[in-house]
Amino acid sequence: MPVSDQGSARVRRVRDRIDAYVGLTKTRIIEQLLVVTVPAMCLAARGLPSVWLILATLVGGALAAASAHALNCVVDADIDAVMKRTARRPLAKGQVPPRNALVFGLVLGVVAALLLGFTTNWLAAALSVAAIAFYVLVYTLILKRRTSQNIVWGGAAGCMPVVIGWAAVTGTVEWPALVMFAVIFFWTPPHFWALAMRYREEYAAANIPMLPVVATPLQVSRRIVAYTWVMALVTLLLLPVTSWIYAVAAVLGGVYFIYQAHHLHHAVASGAEPTPMKLFHLSNAYLCGLFVAIAVDAVIGLPTLFG
Repeated sequence: MPVSDQGSARVRRVRDRIDAYVGLTKTRIIEQLLVVTVPAMCLAARGLPSVWLILATLVGGALAAASAHALNCVVDADIDAVMKRTARRPLAKGQVPPRNALVFGLVLGVVAALLLGFTTNWLAAALSVAAIAFYVLVYTLILKRRTSQNIVWGGAAGCMPVVIGWAAVTGTVEWPALVMFAVIFFWTPPHFWALAMRYREEYAAANIPMLPVVATPLQVSRRIVAYTWVMALVTLLLLPVTSWIYAVAAVLGGVYFIYQAHHLHHAVASGAEPTPMKLFHLSNAYLCGLFVAIAVDAVIGLPTLFG
């Protein structure tokens, strides 16, 4: 092989190895987590925090999420290999040795905690460690394979970015942060159960008791409707610290989400072919829009509705 070809092959191997380790972090999910962090910081600061504080919090939060996801891949390698949706993940394909992935995940967690501790505060750092531990130990190791309520309680880890963002700004955790936590907490089941309805057979093949695997479609759609209503009502608890900008987004977005949840339930109840992925994609857009409204509201600084 010519020297130039050997060099190209070496570069490709290095690139493939880097891509494999990046794949362990599930970057698409990290993007969604970071979308809610900045608005929480803006609301905490009642404006736009310093660029350096935002950057430090986002980098630290991204590393913490990457750590949790890499460790999750180690634990769930057998599941990922069975499910078509996850079969391309690095451990499922044998691209990364499990021991290396474990060390990689642990190192990312340590770096995330130290970065947040030294650049923001140690409360934010401690919360990031708690989120990693909860996601890996409680959700992945205990709940995921044992109960249909796995995503309900396990989803709490995905709510932590708003609390971490708030703590990074204020050094405390106040009630608006807990409300935002609750919004994401009640948003998670409709979001994930809609996805699980679509991939029910894959979860069943992997022996994962997601609700759509162990319950009837009608039972699932009823719970989706119930959680959607609760989520929409919880969003209204932020009205005392926001203006009409957020109020309009929360009310209109909540009404539309509720309408689509009922539409899915009606399709299931009537025996029509349901389209759960429509609700899944809507849920992503809804959460993004709601938190963008929080950020815009805080930065513009209009009088609060009850101010």
